Amino acid sequence: MQIYLDNSATTKPRSEAIAIAQTVLQQQWGNPSSLHDWGQRSATVLETARLQIAGLLNALNPESIVFTSGGTEADNLAILGVARKYRTPQHIIISSVEHSAINEPAKLLEQWGWQVTRLPVNQYGRVNPLDLQTALQENTVLVSIIYGQSEVGTLQPIERLAKITREHGALFHTDAVQVAGRLPIDVHQLGVDLLSLSSHKIYGIQGAGALYIRHGVELVPLLGGGGQEANVRSGTQALPAIASMGIAAELAAAEMKTEAFRLIELRDRLFDLLADYPCLETTGDRLYRLPHHVSLILSDRYANQAKDVTGKTIVRQLNLAGIGISAGSACHSGKLSPSPILSAMGYDAAAAKRGIRLTLGRDTTTADIDWTAMVLKQVICRLMPPLVCC
Repeated sequence: MQIYLDNSATTKPRSEAIAIAQTVLQQQWGNPSSLHDWGQRSATVLETARLQIAGLLNALNPESIVFTSGGTEADNLAILGVARKYRTPQHIIISSVEHSAINEPAKLLEQWGWQVTRLPVNQYGRVNPLDLQTALQENTVLVSIIYGQSEVGTLQPIERLAKITREHGALFHTDAVQVAGRLPIDVHQLGVDLLSLSSHKIYGIQGAGALYIRHGVELVPLLGGGGQEANVRSGTQALPAIASMGIAAELAAAEMKTEAFRLIELRDRLFDLLADYPCLETTGDRLYRLPHHVSLILSDRYANQAKDVTGKTIVRQLNLAGIGISAGSACHSGKLSPSPILSAMGYDAAAAKRGIRLTLGRDTTTADIDWTAMVLKQVICRLMPPLVCC
């Protein structure tokens, strides 16, 4: 029995996304920038995908969608594209629970002399808007706060944070890679200036992403080249991946209401099945949470009895049972260092190595949830000394 519960790392491409990618490769493989028929057929595919993704975000102007190679490039383009407009270092604000695609460019800016403020979060990983209000400075030019945290599932109050930022006169960006296609997004209602998303998190194929750029916001390109994507992101577009992202976005928008409800029910069922199991505790915010996301940690109460048990240990054991989960973000799950996200939430270094993440998807069933809960309990019992928590 094989159960895949790592959909925050990547999703299985849906059949429609694979089919359209194959069609593009076979029939519409021209360069979208070419003026002849082959190029114009490809340009139609490109602009159709732009419309589809704009629809997912309720972006009224499809030209506000700029295609990238993925969420990481979209995040880097947002952060560094704003920063490179300034001749002298300024100030930006991020949260202490950002994805590395935000943290790393922020560290680069610090090397360039920029001031970076990292907002604290509470024990559930949530930013207090009052902390943002306090952190804003006269030279603050950008605030970037992740919408849905990939490791612990917590949702941030983006609309309120964006409003505070806008009133101050700075730009606001959010990494919505985990939220897009799972919860409704209206970029105008949210009040964001920039928003990142990724194809392979919404059942499209890997290799495409997008950055929403509000009309009037200017970015300095990271790449020099032919000036594709409205002179913001040069390079011939990865048309098969972009087409798959477009159809995946359109179908996600159509199915979102029923699918989100279904995932929430399955998510809460898994939490409930594990609720009376003392070895495991929930991490992240249970109320403000991604619909598909379950995150847990081996309780401190039993840490002394299982000093060598980490999140990676549990991942390996579940994998032997045919169940795929992760120990935190896929970008860090192969490392032995404590999770920076759990550390920011107040967990000590030892505890921050004991987190696991189970993220549900379109193929997840009730039977999958019930079986996973049973196997997870059995795995913990094998790893812990007898009679400790079983």
